[in-house]
Amino acid sequence: MTRPSARSRIGATLRTAVLVAALGAVLLLTVRKDGYYTDPAGLSWWYAVCWALFAAAAWSLRSVPGRHVAALVLAGGVVVATTGLVAVPRTSSDMFRYAWDGRVQAAGISPYDHAPADAALVPYRDAWLFPTGRECAGPGRAAVSEGVCTRINRPRVHTIYPPAGELYFLLVHAVSPDGARHKALQAGGAALAVATTLVLLRILRRRGDPRTAASWAWCPAVPVEAVNNAHADVLGVLLAVAALGLTVRHRVWGAALLGLATAVKLLPAVLVPGALSGARGARDVATVLVPAATVLTALYVPYVLVSHSSVLGYLGGYADEEGYQDAATGNRYTLLRLLLPDSWALPAVIAGMLAVVLYVMLRGDPRRPWSGALLVTGTAFLLTTPGYSWYSLLVVALVALDGRWEWMGVAVAGAAAYLTTRAVADAGTVAYAVTALAVVCGGLVRRRPGTAGTPGEERSPRSHEVRRPGPHAVGRRSDALRTGPPPALPRLRTSRFFSAGDAR
Repeated sequence: MTRPSARSRIGATLRTAVLVAALGAVLLLTVRKDGYYTDPAGLSWWYAVCWALFAAAAWSLRSVPGRHVAALVLAGGVVVATTGLVAVPRTSSDMFRYAWDGRVQAAGISPYDHAPADAALVPYRDAWLFPTGRECAGPGRAAVSEGVCTRINRPRVHTIYPPAGELYFLLVHAVSPDGARHKALQAGGAALAVATTLVLLRILRRRGDPRTAASWAWCPAVPVEAVNNAHADVLGVLLAVAALGLTVRHRVWGAALLGLATAVKLLPAVLVPGALSGARGARDVATVLVPAATVLTALYVPYVLVSHSSVLGYLGGYADEEGYQDAATGNRYTLLRLLLPDSWALPAVIAGMLAVVLYVMLRGDPRRPWSGALLVTGTAFLLTTPGYSWYSLLVVALVALDGRWEWMGVAVAGAAAYLTTRAVADAGTVAYAVTALAVVCGGLVRRRPGTAGTPGEERSPRSHEVRRPGPHAVGRRSDALRTGPPPALPRLRTSRFFSAGDAR
């Protein structure tokens, strides 16, 4: 194989940096555009440009020398994340509930006991969360009483967020200066997004190639949903990524961290089958389930003791509202409903998920728990077709770990279902269908003989046979590195900065 010249390697680095800079510039304009209510079609085109630049930058990164990759990914991740700070939340009002829950807890009141509109909490209302008069005009406001409105959505129902998420809201409120308003939670989201990039780089360097960390660091969904809209999902994603990375060597501690991630948002619970990849017998299963359940229970207990209402809050009502329990009442399960009667959708989801979970548990690779986690999580998204784009942040992080780029379509489909559908009917359904087709095609291509394996797999320098690292290969020089660099990644494995000896 011909080694690229020094000039071409420098050119690839500069080209990638320029693409990331262009992505950052377009993201700045996109985040500042207030078109969710007034021009969803126009805002969707801005999103499309961002995704196109992201794809071009990620593709260009493939040609960048190994010694430049981590610094470029991290620097680009910082630039991309900070673009979400330039405007108030544009497409979601969830952050206002976070701020309110933190405010209530700081006053010594359980967030599960009162809805924001409850008159008992009038003394704790901040003017920016509960505007009056002319400020109540315009979208994104809900009436509370005569002349008073709120930016908080569903102000007459109790909070839905689990205890670790509530503790995060309290912490942000406690450290925020007076008058910070939305900026504190946005800054927290940016910090968590960059921290997730660092954890991904750490895990992927141990596996060999950190390039796929750009799938998270530069993804347009991150500055929009994790930073600008400040969704707490980013904290759950950070903990989930760290949990899966830790599970490879310390399954109990990884499971405990996964329980903590689930206590932020319940969605990371879907990663449990991935953590059980290759489990053999009840002892292996208990090694994951017991620590995770213990941490989750321990976090709920204090809130149960001090609350007079259910700590599940509006969870059941939310499931009904979104149509998860009755397919005929919402826009869930849209792909299945194209093929099956509405009444069959939920049983089909249950059967499909059970099959995938069993497959991952029986055939999954315990050295790559994120691979099984991505299969289970991505399948759940395709079967349930959620309408909120920030849920897909978890899938984006799993793609960064596993490298199967075709699953990134889930994030695009989530944005289409949440935003573009407001202008083009069934845009979300079409996007989810295209993603499902891409996943199937990607799986078939990867199964072809001679096709490159999943990122993180090692190839023997003396053959074309894929050889996965052994259970003790993490953190020390492997046999492949002792006999010479593999041909697929010559610069990466021989570079000083990314040598296996650095992965301690």
